[in-house]
Amino acid sequence: METKPTEIGSSKMFGGYNKRYKHFSPTLGCSMTFHIYFPPSSSPSHKFPILYWLSGLTCTDENFIIKSGAQRAASAEGVALIAPDTSPSKWSAHFSLFLTWIFGILTRYFNID
Repeated sequence: METKPTEIGSSKMFGGYNKRYKHFSPTLGCSMTFHIYFPPSSSPSHKFPILYWLSGLTCTDENFIIKSGAQRAASAEGVALIAPDTSPSKWSAHFSLFLTWIFGILTRYFNID
């Protein structure tokens, strides 16, 4: 499988670009996505400070990027944002099954309807 990131989306935002990438993670054994916000720059080789945002186990790379509006501040401050998917689908499915199992046991144990 291809581990090199492939751009799957791009939009202009606050003078910069919000781009989404997909790649295969050999470590996790599944495809992963991540967003990068590139603030405005006069040079394509310009280096920016980077803020990595890790949303949590049940959040995708889109939660923070879509809901936070952080691109406005990142654009003003010249900071790149990287938001990886912190809930890979392979692991999320297992986690969901685990939660279903746990809640099933708890509802029977505590006689919850």
